[in-house]
Amino acid sequence: MSIYSELILDHYQHPRNFGIIVNPTLKSFVSNPLCGDEIEVAIKIEKGKVAEIKFQGRGCAISLAAASMLTEFLKGKPKEQLKKINKEHMIKMLGIELGVNRIKCALLPLEALKKL
Repeated sequence: MSIYSELILDHYQHPRNFGIIVNPTLKSFVSNPLCGDEIEVAIKIEKGKVAEIKFQGRGCAISLAAASMLTEFLKGKPKEQLKKINKEHMIKMLGIELGVNRIKCALLPLEALKKL
């Protein structure tokens, strides 16, 4: 089986929540200087929940798919849930084995989330 599962390829080719939020409640930007991947995450919080979440950036299939999957997961969740997402959750969500070189790509959206 290829490193890129059908789910990852779908999220890469058709990213969910890709774009800009005007006047977000929270926003952060991270980059991986080793490969050039860049991810910005923006969130609008209303009534203690994630009312809107979007990302933008550029990078490999793994980092962009991970950002798409993460934003889909967090929509409508309580603000406290943002702090509970961890490395293990991200890896499980992606559902593939990741080598040492690809783990940084997969965790880049999580890094942006943790900086909020």
